[in-house]
Amino acid sequence: MHGPSFPADPRSPLPPERPAAADPVPATERDRAGAHGAGDTRDPFFDNAKYLAIVLVAAAHAWEPFRDGSRAATALYLFVYTFHMPAFIVVSGYFSRDFDLGPRRVRRLIAGILVPYLVFEVAYAWFRRWADGDPDYPVNVVDPQFLNWFLLALFLWRLTAPLWRAVRWPVPIAVAAAVLSSVTPGIGPDLDLQRVLQFLPFFVLGLGLRPDHFARLRRPRVRAAALALGAGALGFAYWAAPRLDWQWLYHRESAQELGVPPLVGAAMSLALLGCSLALTACFLAWVPRRRMWCTALGAGTLYGYLLHGFAVKGAVYRGWYAHAWLHTPAGMVAVTLLAAVLVTLLCTGPVRRALRWAVEPRLEWLFRPRPAAGDAAPGGTPGATPVGMHGAPYDPPRAERPRGPDPGRTGPRG
Repeated sequence: MHGPSFPADPRSPLPPERPAAADPVPATERDRAGAHGAGDTRDPFFDNAKYLAIVLVAAAHAWEPFRDGSRAATALYLFVYTFHMPAFIVVSGYFSRDFDLGPRRVRRLIAGILVPYLVFEVAYAWFRRWADGDPDYPVNVVDPQFLNWFLLALFLWRLTAPLWRAVRWPVPIAVAAAVLSSVTPGIGPDLDLQRVLQFLPFFVLGLGLRPDHFARLRRPRVRAAALALGAGALGFAYWAAPRLDWQWLYHRESAQELGVPPLVGAAMSLALLGCSLALTACFLAWVPRRRMWCTALGAGTLYGYLLHGFAVKGAVYRGWYAHAWLHTPAGMVAVTLLAAVLVTLLCTGPVRRALRWAVEPRLEWLFRPRPAAGDAAPGGTPGATPVGMHGAPYDPPRAERPRGPDPGRTGPRG
């Protein structure tokens, strides 16, 4: 499931303290899982997966104006929307397995996710005021705009990661929460909680995955089945295009708000969860495992994710999609290629260096300094064992390590 079997992860030291890395999976110590040697701290598979997924995200956003006039465009839109964000979320959960509420990871969570969310929430509001000619458009940080919801959701999911590691049946509980939220119209738009809850099972699933789960997807029989299932799903999407309300795939409204009874909505929610999980597995089964020309771009996908929205929304606000040629098959292909090239450029090094202050801000000034060696630990004396929340011993973050049986844990290993 946000190739050969992976070797055990090396016990490499933690990287230097800095904000979380720049991609839609900005996890602490994130890409050591499945590393192929002490000198290679990133697994090309995950960077390839993130790059390919961000291209699909940009393409799907660019297809939105074509939905009403083309059945083929609507089918492609439904097909890609079924799995592109679930794939990101599963990988996000996978790299959140070791997240705790220790000071070091909380600093990274704030600097790498919450602060960029606030920065781009303001930026998108100001951009709409200018590009759409709406000078009174409000800045409302509790109601995420466009694609910003994912950062806010990831922030909230990460905060709950210790909870999911503590319970006995995390995935069934998360599925129950998602289904219940899908038939609860009173949740409202604040913090996009409807989306947070309906996408939650994918994050919780990722928390429980191990490298061998991803390796199993590389089996020839699995890959052949994935290809057949993907082709069948694309055909079904073409059939469903004039029949299915694409709002279901946004997961931001309840069943009642979409005009169906609660029981039908609950069944639809479960069906969509199953379809999204199956297509996510199909997508990951065909992600290349080797290092490719695009692998390095996987480290910068958060830039592509946050920045491509300005181009997409700007084109809509300015009426560029009104040109009749764009609504031909050739025009849609051209828009798709343009979106892919644009998001690729936004993931490159020059863009990352120019905008690191906004996407990966260094906020040492915001946090209390960590005690130096020999200084008194929080709540203790010089040289004493650091103390965590509620006086419990604080176990500093450790590098990823092989995951064996742990009789002290009943949930998925974090």
